[in-house]
Amino acid sequence: MLSVSGARGIVGKTMTPVIAATFAGAFGSHIRTLTGGRKPRLVVARDGRFGGEALARAVHGALAATGCDVIDLGVAMTPTVGLMIRALAADGGMAVTASHNPIEWNGLKCLDGDGLAPPKPVADAIIARFKSADIAFAKPLEIGSITTDTTANEKHVARVLEVLGGSTGALSRIRKRNLHVVLDSVNASGCVGGRMLLERLGCGVTHMYGEPTGIFGHTPEPTAENLGELAAKVRALRDAGHAVACGFAQDPDADRLAIVDEHGRYIGEEYTLVLAAQRMLELRGAFTLAANLSTSRMIDDVAARFPGATVLRTAVGEANVVSALKPSGGFLGGEGNGGVICPEVCWVRDSLSAMALVLDLLASRDEPLSQIVDSLPRYSIVKTKMDLAAIGGLPAVAGALARLKTAFAHERVNDADGVRIDFADGWVHLRASNTEPIARVIAEAPTLERATALVAECAKAAGL
Repeated sequence: MLSVSGARGIVGKTMTPVIAATFAGAFGSHIRTLTGGRKPRLVVARDGRFGGEALARAVHGALAATGCDVIDLGVAMTPTVGLMIRALAADGGMAVTASHNPIEWNGLKCLDGDGLAPPKPVADAIIARFKSADIAFAKPLEIGSITTDTTANEKHVARVLEVLGGSTGALSRIRKRNLHVVLDSVNASGCVGGRMLLERLGCGVTHMYGEPTGIFGHTPEPTAENLGELAAKVRALRDAGHAVACGFAQDPDADRLAIVDEHGRYIGEEYTLVLAAQRMLELRGAFTLAANLSTSRMIDDVAARFPGATVLRTAVGEANVVSALKPSGGFLGGEGNGGVICPEVCWVRDSLSAMALVLDLLASRDEPLSQIVDSLPRYSIVKTKMDLAAIGGLPAVAGALARLKTAFAHERVNDADGVRIDFADGWVHLRASNTEPIARVIAEAPTLERATALVAECAKAAGL
């Protein structure tokens, strides 16, 4: 899988050290063209999944071989890589990660000198180099060095506390509440930084899968079906008389956050961005937000509560959201998969920023999370997947999109990324995934029945 999200594949099959080295070499060669002959400095980390060190070492060697100095963070969150690029004045970075994909997957994600996922034209240029093996190897005396930096988690946590705990007073506000949080880090890169942040905020922590062994305790995508243990732990603590504010779940590279309320109810990953936006708008006043086309209408409803606030809609993918958010000067953006981008911290979806904002929202109110969530506009969202092989492969998607546009030409159609159809009472979005060999059909409406019907109508109209 090659896209703006980088490269992903099955370990030992479509993602091997040779492939990783070639892709990293393509990235290093691209970076060398931007530095005017100066030796670039690149930050590298991995998401901690078991076996990732083999790919990381291939990446280190390839980047050094193209004349780049490598700063290795070891196991670190993808947003931490983005933050450290800016902190170290590096020229870019690479995360060895397959994010939420199962453990048989791994991949590589590129970040530029601003700590941003590269926009599509740049991503396409890197992919073209990779496909043609256009690697510009350095001369012997120009080969880069490989060093380590063990301060990344500390710097990341400190930056979140600085941004959200300074003039806003969030740090003291949260500490006064003595909140207790159940954290599921899925034994991956968020283990150290996630716990460190919560403890610095004065929270009690019950840590599930908090050892960075890289062997996931459950299917890693932070969705309802995979977080039953987290929900059960929150309920068990509550039943035993312990006050629990909420449960947080990170994905392997800790750029996404899902939330369980104090009753052990899975809120839904769509609410992470909405809750964070609610608090940031309260703290900063009206500003321009950015969210992708597959993100709930709730973000628009929350923005409407703050006169002057607007929401820019983009194609799916962090790079696309950032491309809209950066020129606007907005303080927050993200995606409905639990990804929150807080530019003052870094230009990458960041579970730590999301946790801090949600906890500050709780600390600022004399009501539990369940009541805050229930006060938000309520929609039902249905997210389905279709195996591309079962529907005729990727080429079949183009025809399906054309049929969908024709069938609903009388409705509001957005084809910036696949096809999204907006109706008076809901919307449906069909697109091919950037990260898995699947097509996604997502629909949202006031009721589950209507959202389910929209999925069925979309699939039928598209010929799927």
